[in-house]
Amino acid sequence: MINRVLIRLKIIQIVYAYYQNGSKNLDSAEKELFFSLSKAYDLYNYLLMLMIALTDYARKRMDAAKAKLKPTKAEMNPNTKFVENKFITQLEINKQLTDFAENQKKTWNNNQDFLKELYEKIIETDTYKEYMASEDYSYAADREVWRKLYKTLVFNNESLDQLLEEQSLYWNDDKEIVDTFVLKIIKRFDEKNGANQTLLPEFKDEEDKEFARRLFRRSILNSDYYRHLIAENTKNWDLDRIAFMDVIIMQCALAEILSFPNIPVSVSLNEYVEIAKLYSTAKSGGFINGTLDGIVHQLIKEGKLSKN
Repeated sequence: MINRVLIRLKIIQIVYAYYQNGSKNLDSAEKELFFSLSKAYDLYNYLLMLMIALTDYARKRMDAAKAKLKPTKAEMNPNTKFVENKFITQLEINKQLTDFAENQKKTWNNNQDFLKELYEKIIETDTYKEYMASEDYSYAADREVWRKLYKTLVFNNESLDQLLEEQSLYWNDDKEIVDTFVLKIIKRFDEKNGANQTLLPEFKDEEDKEFARRLFRRSILNSDYYRHLIAENTKNWDLDRIAFMDVIIMQCALAEILSFPNIPVSVSLNEYVEIAKLYSTAKSGGFINGTLDGIVHQLIKEGKLSKN
């Protein structure tokens, strides 16, 4: 699940913190990097649990309506399609997710106000209304309604973002990327897999894990050389006057460009320019792109950079 986009973001955060906190303990910083990445995977599981929690809230609300002193006919005979959704029923018994919930002791039980707020938004959507009125009771329809609801109401949800940030500072910048993986696994769910449906793994493979470790260490251990290259290509600037985050972003970009011959330079440049737009000043993207492009051309000319 943890892809290289997220790895790059986390490395920049940890490298920045490495210099800011002054501890200079590389092993401890590397442990912090992998802990931070593991928290992103926790968020992935926790967001899957959100769909279960919303369904459970809907069931309790339905039961409460039936238990009223004078329930209406509609309350006594509710449409149970949403609470009996086949995709959610399968998700509830998923072995990997139930193991996560038990081991991490994670639950949405303390967030009833948020669940109420989100559920009431769900039942007002055309997606929900059309689903409840449809006579399609297939597994595919049950899975698709949750894909649409998640994409519409969980993506870009400021209340949810704030709630998650309060629970873990590590989740501050992760959700947008993690959301894409939740949507991906919803589409991959297959009814025939039952409780054994495989969720996305924390790392796709050992290569991505090694990419994280190597990129982080190279960014720190070769920092003097990378900063020398940056200084040479920003001669009209005092390095101390360049935004520190810009220096860190370029330092990590150069570590990737020089350490991973199989990654095209254009891919690395685009990734770090986008990160600059997210993390630094409004002009940082153009500045970093121009500086790195100049360094790359210099290194190629000097025969110090080759790509497969």
